[in-house]
Amino acid sequence: MRASSQVLIALFCWFSFTGFAQQGASPAQVPTLANRPSAVAPPANRRITLDVVVTEHSGNTVSGLQQQDFTLLDDKQPQTITSFYAAGGISTPVDIPLKVILLVDAVNTPFRGVALQRVQLDKFLRHDGGELPLPTSLTILTDKSGGQTPVTQDGNVLADSLNSQQTGLRTITRSQGFYGGVERANLSLGALEQILSSEATQPGRKLLIWLGPGWPLLTGPRVRLTTKDQDGLFNAVVRLSTALREARVTLYNVYPPGMSNSLASEVYYESFLKGVGSASKVTNGNLAVQVLAVQSGGRVLNASNDIAGSIEKCLVDAKAFYTLSFDSPPADHANEYHNLQVKIGKPGLTARTRTGYYAQP
Repeated sequence: MRASSQVLIALFCWFSFTGFAQQGASPAQVPTLANRPSAVAPPANRRITLDVVVTEHSGNTVSGLQQQDFTLLDDKQPQTITSFYAAGGISTPVDIPLKVILLVDAVNTPFRGVALQRVQLDKFLRHDGGELPLPTSLTILTDKSGGQTPVTQDGNVLADSLNSQQTGLRTITRSQGFYGGVERANLSLGALEQILSSEATQPGRKLLIWLGPGWPLLTGPRVRLTTKDQDGLFNAVVRLSTALREARVTLYNVYPPGMSNSLASEVYYESFLKGVGSASKVTNGNLAVQVLAVQSGGRVLNASNDIAGSIEKCLVDAKAFYTLSFDSPPADHANEYHNLQVKIGKPGLTARTRTGYYAQP
């Protein structure tokens, strides 16, 4: 397993804004750490923008709050909110653009799961005569193709596009073991970063709904990492976290129970939810799609076969949310992790947003 872990780390540190260019490469062809920069480029300023969803105990979103109702903590220290905006989302016209990206993951999902996804997604898209609440695009991720459809609020157009595309049988399967998992992770992470690269150039908030269990965690007691491995993997974690934040993408993971891969059960990802502050503490599980979703302020919905209903639950987050910003404190060193908390000064309310960020000097 020693050599396999080195391949995995090289893989995770390679994915970049090359999109699907690496999808045909075998694990042995993945470049090494020497091909990667040693750190993420620092941002132009320290302004941090957060999209915050406030909910009641019932899960309903809460509107009508004011800036004075919010307290922002950076590493438990209160910060001054420099800008504040309350968005009405679906219920009222907004001047902040909103977009939904639906991604069907046919790379990591069993065949019967893909079939269920397609049926349920068609049901969602054609509901209410196909009139979607928000501008939406569709991506079908296979080991042969990918790419987003044009953005539209006509669900019938997207449903027709979905039905015209054949996912087929995967050439990368679970039976290929660890190396097959490495290829699937490579393809999946490349697709995610391609989306983030594109969305970083577009204004407004985006909801990316990843339909499928996601790539394997590829972690465990037999996977031991060298210091060089951990340095490279930590830089990859920083890179993705920063890309999600700067593109204003909130990630959601939706899949029915029993569809997760053998190393990533419905609860195993929870072991990796805490933000990783240094290379010495990083593992491959820190890049799981479920972990990235929760850390981005999104949700993991894996307890129901009603995929259409789960998508609707994700879109509830767009009905009412708050956008606020603050200037982060100067960092003492590169890739300095900061924990974030947003508290609401009214009883019974909970705020959900990004759980942390990486600051630069």
